[in-house]
This record gives sequence, C-alpha cells and structure tokens, in this order.
Amino acid sequence: MRLVFCGVRGSTPAPGQEFLRYGGHTSCIAVAPGGGAPSLLIDGGTGLRRVSALCADQPFRGTILLSHLHWDHTQGLPFFEAGARPDHRVDVLLPAPDGDALAVLARGFSPPHFPIGPEALGEGWTFGQLVEGRTEREGFRILVREIPHKGGQTFGFRVEHSGKTFAYLSDHAPLNLGPGADGQGALHEAALELADGADVLIHDAQFLGREFPGVAFLGHASIEYACGLADAAAVRRLALFHHAPSRTDDAIAAIVEALPPTKAEVVAACDGLEMRL
Repeated sequence: MRLVFCGVRGSTPAPGQEFLRYGGHTSCIAVAPGGGAPSLLIDGGTGLRRVSALCADQPFRGTILLSHLHWDHTQGLPFFEAGARPDHRVDVLLPAPDGDALAVLARGFSPPHFPIGPEALGEGWTFGQLVEGRTEREGFRILVREIPHKGGQTFGFRVEHSGKTFAYLSDHAPLNLGPGADGQGALHEAALELADGADVLIHDAQFLGREFPGVAFLGHASIEYACGLADAAAVRRLALFHHAPSRTDDAIAAIVEALPPTKAEVVAACDGLEMRL
C-alpha cells in the first residue's frame, strides 16, 4: 500500500510561514494498493485538493470514507478537481444514523451555508451510509468501528491490503475524562481493536496532556494517550495527526523530540508525507 498524507491539521486550515514544514491543510489521506493513483480516500478536508495532483490528469475513480462530518473533514469535497473530470466515480460513505446520507451531508453543505448541495457535484458522485462492521472497497478490507468524539457519530478505520495494515483514528477521545482529566483516560476497546498490530497507526494529536482539562470538552485525546495506545496495541509506527491549527512547525518538532521512549516509531505527519507498506 501507498499512503499519502494530503492534509494533517485539525479544526481549521493553518496558513502562514510558521506552518510550512508540516502543512496547513485539514484531514485527508490518499491510499493506493500499489504505486499508482489512489482509489481510497480517508476524509475530505481541504487536503482533498492535493489528491488531484496524485491522479495526474486522470479522473478519480474510487471511494471516500468520511470518519465524521465536522467541517475540517468535509470542506474539500466541492473543490475536488479530479472528482469533476470526465469519467469520474466518487462513492462517498459517511455516518448517517437515520440512513439518508445525502440529506445528512446536505445539512452543512447547501444554501445558505454553501452555494450548492452535494447532489450538484455530478452524476458520478454517490452517497451512502457508513455502518460498523467489515466491508470491502476498491480491493481493500476495511473494519469500521465507532469511536468516542464530541458532536456526532464518528468512526475509526482499519484498512488491510496484501498483508499490510493501517489504522485511522483522527478524532478520538479516551474514556473517563473527568474534571481533572489529563487527556489520557482508559484505552477504548474499539481503538485497541482497530490498532491491534497495525503497521501504521494514524492518530489524533491535537493536544498535549498538560493542555487538559481545559480542552477536554472538545472530544480529543492527548498525544501521550496516542503513544500509550500505540504501545498497548503493538503498533510498528505511530503517525501523529490532526495537529492543532495554532501548533507551529517548531512546536510540533519539539513535541516529538521530547516524547518519552515508545516501542513504536513516532513521526509527526506532514502534508505530502508518503509511506509505503
């Protein structure tokens, strides 16, 4: 598998000189079974705009999995150039507890919030309900599990192909975050199942433990929790993801440098980072 990190920020894009090294686009991962164009995309934040270059001049033909419907995971959808080229096929799967995926997405993606609704993206776009369980899309075996996050149903993913596996938990709050929370809490059963023995764990790294409890209400974990989950699940590599929009390049680099030793190799994901599994 080939993974390309096309957007690694959380909450809102982060433009400016102090964010160039890690990038300012919001959540999007492009996945290809080999070295070619991607056919599976995880989340559709503003980083989705970068995927078109990975398709060269060809249309995108594949699936987008939306972990949840917050703005930083959906705002790239109407700006996806490769999803508008002739012969495109874009199958979008998203959390829709009431079963009507198009209607759920349109709540925040239609007038007066945006000039058009999702149905205007073209006949090659389809919208379906994402549910817990195992599925196959574009030749990938995928496990979908609901994980705790504030503000709507949220899913994490475990993606397998040719004996290699990565787990994606971009927005995830641990259990038992009380008034004195430090962003760690108990390891969540679904998180452990998704991450178990993965070659790569892509995990929420928006906050440090020392920034809690003031940010606990936002529904994120701490970076220390991500490291603990990676070790408990015997993950080979941990990619810190969903960086806070105020976290500068120098601050991210300093955090990684200061982390205590872990069994997993830890990297801070950046826009354009490519991994081969």
